[in-house]
Amino acid sequence: MQWTRDYQPNPERTKALKIAMIITLVGNILLAAGKGVVSYLTGSVALYADAVNSVSDVVYSLAIVIGIWLTIQPPDLSHPQGHGRFEPLVGLVVAVTMSIAGYEALRSSISRFLAGGEVIALDLPTITLLASAAIKAGMFTIIAKLAKTTDSPSLRATAKDNLSDVLTSFAAFIGILGTHLIHPILDPIAGVLVSIWIFRSAYQAGKENLGFLTGAGADEELRQKIIDTANSVDGVKQVHHMMSDYVGPKLIVDMHINLPGDASLDEVHAVEDRVIEALEELSEVDRAYVHVEPLEEPLT
Repeated sequence: MQWTRDYQPNPERTKALKIAMIITLVGNILLAAGKGVVSYLTGSVALYADAVNSVSDVVYSLAIVIGIWLTIQPPDLSHPQGHGRFEPLVGLVVAVTMSIAGYEALRSSISRFLAGGEVIALDLPTITLLASAAIKAGMFTIIAKLAKTTDSPSLRATAKDNLSDVLTSFAAFIGILGTHLIHPILDPIAGVLVSIWIFRSAYQAGKENLGFLTGAGADEELRQKIIDTANSVDGVKQVHHMMSDYVGPKLIVDMHINLPGDASLDEVHAVEDRVIEALEELSEVDRAYVHVEPLEEPLT
């Protein structure tokens, strides 16, 4: 049984998602390992906070691999509307792992702060943090571009996390430098700032993806755009019902339109097809279902 009209995963989108998966997974594994070793050798709590954040990145990288693989599968009997909701579910996993990392970073930073701080060597920690920031900046640039190309909420969350990592690595670097120039307490203070930024990024990613996951509808501006698109199709007299909800990052549109009651079945079917085609050409819409009803009263 065919569940949608000639549905096939977009090969270009699938290719872009696979590239993003590889870059994210390999990059985060290398960074987590490097930061973990250096933080253990030097005792920097700011670098430890950054290393914990990278470990959480590895966790969500694995979730992205699984989630995106599920997302690109075509609709079937178990998921007749497709598997699009797996993608914002991955984005939500990213937000949760970021929150866990933020908690661990905050806990360790407060503990070191209460202990009075410690002067951290400038050699390995600073080299590691600056290298990490450079790598993450490159990952952010690539993933952000792929997120825009694919309109992927999980990749948008990943890009935000990469940008967050650039800023947190820089904050950790300032903290380590501050232990020499100002006071040892600057290292745990930097760790606290890192954790706050992690929480902020987690909230933003969670809010967007939770909306997609729970079937939120289009905002008023997009609703009007969809209605105007249908009304612009030749033969449509009016739109009297339109409901939309997100199934993953794109909308499913359910619309009722009015046509003259004396129109033939062929004419009705042709207009219906044109409306569906026009709606599905919108970048925000995945699928549209159109119901035709007779126009009962003359338009004024």
